[in-house]
Order: sequence, then structure tokens, then C-alpha cells
Amino acid sequence: MAGGWLGAALLGLHLCSVTLALDVSVGKATTISTQNGSDVLLPCTFTACIGFENAEFSWWFNSTKLYAGTVRNKNSKPVCKHCNPRVELPEVTLHKDSREYNLSVILLSVDFSDSGKYTCVVKNPKEKGAEHNATLSLLVVVELEKVDKTLAKIIAAVVGGVIGLLILILLVKKLILFILKKKKEKNNECLVSSSGNDNTENGLAGSKADRKPAPKA
Repeated sequence: MAGGWLGAALLGLHLCSVTLALDVSVGKATTISTQNGSDVLLPCTFTACIGFENAEFSWWFNSTKLYAGTVRNKNSKPVCKHCNPRVELPEVTLHKDSREYNLSVILLSVDFSDSGKYTCVVKNPKEKGAEHNATLSLLVVVELEKVDKTLAKIIAAVVGGVIGLLILILLVKKLILFILKKKKEKNNECLVSSSGNDNTENGLAGSKADRKPAPKA
């Protein structure tokens, strides 16, 4: 049994060190659009299953190195080694319990020539210098497209109207059932009252009519 647990642990360690040792991500969006003249955040994070020390990172614009630096450990902030006046590091919040590290950069005052592919590359010495990277595309436009919310508003209005109509129908149904119930109860009271009056007039047993005396023999 001990051998089985040991084998499973070694297998898990092997998978962690080989397949999940370091993972680089630029987020779910493969293309980022930004307006000409604005600043844009180029996202990049990496996770290291086996940890890291003095990791090297760099940003590439197409095939040109844009920015590069090092990160001592997860409790340290990135240090610039190949700086660029148009690139800034955002304020990084360190999370000691998190394995994710932020290597995002801010590209200042973009213009149309900045459109292209941006690649974040990370090299972890603990992995014998193996490189990992992720790429995103930046599209610089004259003006960002405004989301047309007209259709959404129409759909919301229709849905709201349908819901309101259903509520109104239910209320009317309940009102009709209530009126019918009251009417039925009233009819039952009338029938009982009418039955009592007939018995009295016909002099039936249990009625209040005066009984005629029996003829003398």
C-alpha cells in the first residue's frame, strides 16, 4: 500500500514538473482593441507549480523585443532589465498564497503602428531554462465601437411585457374564480331558503304551518 501511495505521489510530482511546471496566459481575449492615443494594458500572468527563482520575462512586439526584466520570487516585484520609455509596469498586488504572478505591462500613447502581435515570454531557471509564452493581438482603431443596446432594450421590454401580461392574466383568473365562488355560495343560500319556505307553505312535517285538527269520529 505504501508503495502505491509513493508511486502516485511520484507520478503527480512528475506531471506537475513536466506538464504544469509553468503556464503563461494573456487572458481569454485573443485580440484587444484600443483607441488611437490611449494607454492600453497588455495582460500576462504565469503560474509555476514547482515555484520559481530569478525568472526572466520579456515582451515582444512581432519579432522585436519591447521590454524585459526579472522576478526574484513570488514575494518580489518585477525589475526592468531592458526598459522602454513607452512601457510601464502596473502596480502589482502580491499574494503570498497565490501561485499566479502578474507580468502585465502598460503601453503608453499607442498609435496605428502599434497594431500587431504581442508575446509574453517567461523562462524559469528551475526548469533548466525552458521558455513558455503566450501571444495576443492588439488592434488600434480611430474610435472604439459603441455597443448598440437598442436591441437589448427591446428584448428586455418585450420580456417585461410578457411577464406583466402573465401576472395580469393570473390576477384576472383569481378574481373570476373568487367571484364565481361567491356567486355559487349565494345561490346555495337561496336554494336552502327557498326550500324552507316551500315546506312551511305546504304544511309538511317539521314546518311551521298550523296543523288542521283531525275530524271527529
